[in-house]
Parts: sequence; structure tokens; C-alpha cells
Amino acid sequence: MLKLDHVTFSYTDNGERFFVRTSRSVRTDRVGLEIKTDGNVFSVWVRTDKEITIGEVRAHFEYPFSSPERLFLNGYQSWTDSYEHRVTGKMHGLERVPARLRQKYELSQYGDYNFADYPVEAGKLHGWSYGYIRYREEFDFIGSLAEDSGFTKIMMSVPDNSITLEKDCSGLTVSKDYCALKVLFKTGSEEQVFDTYFELLGTKLDPRAKPVFGYTSWYRHYQNISEDIIRTDLAGLCSQKYKPDVFQIDDGYQTAVGDWLSVDETKFPQGMKSVADMIKAEGMTAGLWLAPFVCEEKSDVFVHHKDWLLTDSHGEFVRGGSNWSGFYALDIYNKDFREHLKKVFDTVVNEWGYKLLKLDFLYAACIIPRAEKSRGTVMADGMKLLRELAGDALILGCGVPLASAFGRVDYCRIGCDVCLDWDDKPLMRLTHRERVSTRTTVLDSVFRRQLNGRAFLSDPDVFLLRSDNTSMNADQKLCLAEVNTLCGSVLFTSDNAADYGEEQLKVLDKIMAIRGARVLSASVSGDKLKLCVDHNGQKVIRIYKI
Repeated sequence: MLKLDHVTFSYTDNGERFFVRTSRSVRTDRVGLEIKTDGNVFSVWVRTDKEITIGEVRAHFEYPFSSPERLFLNGYQSWTDSYEHRVTGKMHGLERVPARLRQKYELSQYGDYNFADYPVEAGKLHGWSYGYIRYREEFDFIGSLAEDSGFTKIMMSVPDNSITLEKDCSGLTVSKDYCALKVLFKTGSEEQVFDTYFELLGTKLDPRAKPVFGYTSWYRHYQNISEDIIRTDLAGLCSQKYKPDVFQIDDGYQTAVGDWLSVDETKFPQGMKSVADMIKAEGMTAGLWLAPFVCEEKSDVFVHHKDWLLTDSHGEFVRGGSNWSGFYALDIYNKDFREHLKKVFDTVVNEWGYKLLKLDFLYAACIIPRAEKSRGTVMADGMKLLRELAGDALILGCGVPLASAFGRVDYCRIGCDVCLDWDDKPLMRLTHRERVSTRTTVLDSVFRRQLNGRAFLSDPDVFLLRSDNTSMNADQKLCLAEVNTLCGSVLFTSDNAADYGEEQLKVLDKIMAIRGARVLSASVSGDKLKLCVDHNGQKVIRIYKI
């Protein structure tokens, strides 16, 4: 499959830089580099008992690409586009966006643009944590088994017939043995390679997490929600014939992002407990949206608790992006902030009664690494913290580097946000890889489908059947609804089901009939998406125009 060419390793000790390039384990009186292959698992360990600062760790392999193959590399976080490419595929960063727009909208903060090279060249692609080369039904799979010690960048260069693995650990200070790379290489069917990967990871799913059908307020009302609006849409959801499991309230109930316990009394005069009680009275789990690791500029947290904010090496607050009034990352290691977050979760879960938490913009915790912790370690610590704070509530993760969420959340978004049209405005298509796009999230859902039931239960985002407030045509709505049903376990809408006419009800019947069906294979050719589906033991081919 892959043939090791060499490993490069550099580090600094007492201000002096050292560099080694080797294909075998080596050791000096300062540091050892252990390179090992055990079955299908390749590993690189830095062996040391003295304090050093790592410069880079890379493993370079020879790999003979051939033209019929398809390449997949997992994007940096939930929203980053992630789908199969041809061997001539190109990957764009932010080079097409004018500098003033990149700065105004803080586009670099949403993805890996600040710490990953983006060569705009045919056949040069990169991703994180896992990926594969597919030839028909056979997969050459690559998957990191050590993302908590630092994210693993996978670079495929078709022109050079090479694959390079690089640990995101530059500047990391270590004083004990460090697992730099630990990667599974396996050839087999889709089921074989992904089953093996998650068995080795030891991922276990909470048996309480079940496939769910329900509603989220975001894609109908966005932040313009109120108690009356929630009551109306709740009644509409309950009026249709399929029993819903979850009713989730999204952004807009709070006075500002970050001030989660400061409820907007003009919108929710009875408070959020009353709304949760109303949802539970209909036999559903009450869900609530929070972005626990960020706060916006106009929030009380930002104004009065600046010591909670994450700062960079220059002492500047770390921007998370441009949403809302502009927002900033919070320091998950700050003791006072952690106590505050504990109070927030205790109130939301135990006092208000929300038992499913959609936790969003989680990538903000690890925008910058620390001297003693890589981005991967920071993100893992953040996810462990959320799991502890959530108690018996289910977690739906979103905007998170996916490997950090494996086995730590019950549900997880596997694509970008759905748009009210098919692919957003033409100018928006030139921006970042995390942009809003229905077409892109359909592809993300299809090509990350293998995570569903292995890493967590997947959330492909909502389907929309309504005739108002969307420009998608009937075929596009059907494609979105069926792909969400086939590739995930969270089947949410933002429609008021009471408004459905005969055509919408037929589509609802259709997607409910295929719940539990399994996608056996998927491919894209031109503007056609082809799925081979196992439905009740029968193979069915579905083709969609994308």
C-alpha cells in the first residue's frame, strides 16, 4: 500500500536546533526517535526525558496513484467541505478572497488556514485525521489513532506519487515520551476499513443515543424566535402523523451569545423552563443551542470578564469569526470560566430541563495551541469538559474537529449549514470552505456517512419541504431529505409541519419509509450523485442532480 521513504524530525534544545531525516529508529544522548510498524499500524514516538520544543514531525511515503481512483480527505471541522475528489482535483484556501474581506469577516478563524498550506495545484490535497483512496469498491484507508496528542494532517500529492503525514505540533514543549504519529493503514472494503479503524480507537456510543426525528428553530426563524413562535411550530410538529422525538430551540433566546442564563424576556416572558415543560408535555425531549466556548462583543461576559478570554502570544484576544457582533474564544483552562460554565450547564440541564444540548462553534477552543498542549490536546480537553458538565443530557456537537468528538458526543454535525437556496450566491462560493451551502452539505453527508453509528450518530442538518422562504426546487428538496435520511441518524426539519400540503406529505412518507436503509456506495460524476442503497435487502440505485 504505502512504502515509507523517510521521517523528518526537528526540535530545539536550549536554543540549539537539531534536525534528522531517517527511515529507521535513531537515538542520540539527547533524544530518541522510534519508528515502528506493527501489523497495519505505523507509529513514530519521540523518546525523551528532558525538555525540548518540537519543530516538526513528518512521515513521507511513496504511493502509486492511478487515474481511476477517487481521493477523500476529512476536512478540518464539521463545516469544512469533505467529499471525494478526482486525482486531478484542486483544493482552494482563501487566496481568492480579497485581504480586506478576509480580515473583515475573520474567515481564517473558521478553518485551518492559519496553520495549513493550500497549494492550488491539481492533485495536491490535504485533510485531517482520516482519509482514503478508493478504487471501485476497494479502499486504501489512512486513519490517525492519536489525535488527542495533536491533529494529524494527511497530504496527498498525485504528481509526486506521495503521501505525507504531519503532526500539528510545531512549538510544542515536551519533557517525556510523545506519541507523534500513530496511524492505521488498511486495504479492504468500506465496511472492513472503517470497522477496523473504530475498533482500534475503542469508540463506544452511549446506548441512550437513538436515531431521532424532530425540529430545530434555526432555518425557519434564525434568531427571530419567541415563546409564541415556538408554541406554534410545536403544535405544527405534533399535528403530523409521525411521532417526533426532539424539539430543539436554537440561537435567539438569550440576550447575547455568551450570556446563556440571561434570557430575552421580551421573547420568552415565562422563561426557558416553561418552554421546556411545554415541549416535554408533548412527549418530546427538549433541546437547546449553546456555543459554550465563545462570546460576542456585546455580551456581558465580554464586557465584564475579559480575563476569561483566550489570548495569543501577543496578549491579544483571539477572534473566533465574524458572526453576531463579532465573537471571541474563551479560555477553557481558566478556573473562573469553568466554574461559570458549570453553573450554566447545571441550570440548563437540571433547572430548566433541556436534555439535548446542541453545542456549537466548538473549534474556537483550539484556534491557537499552547506551549504545552497542541490544538488536538486542547480540543480533546474541551470535549471531555463538556461531557462532564452535560451530565445525563445528550450532546449534539457542531463546528468541531471531528476526531475530537469521536465517542465523546452522542450526535454530531457532519457538514456545513444548509442554505435556503441550493448553493448560496455566486460570490459566496469563492469564500471559505466552511461556508453555508445545501449542495456542499449533501456531499459532506454522503462522504462522511461512515461515521454514523461508529463515531457518533450523525447529524446531516435539516431537510426543508416547505414552499415558502426557500428557493430550492422540488428535486433539490427531495435530494436533501433523502440524503439526510440515508446518511444520518438525526432527521430534523425547520418547517411548520401544519403548513404541509399533499406533495410535502408524500415526500415525508417517502423519507420515513427509507429510514434504516443503508448506503452501500456513492459516487459523483459531473453534476450527478449516484447512491447504491440497501433497502430491506434490495439494492436500489438513486441518482440526484447536484
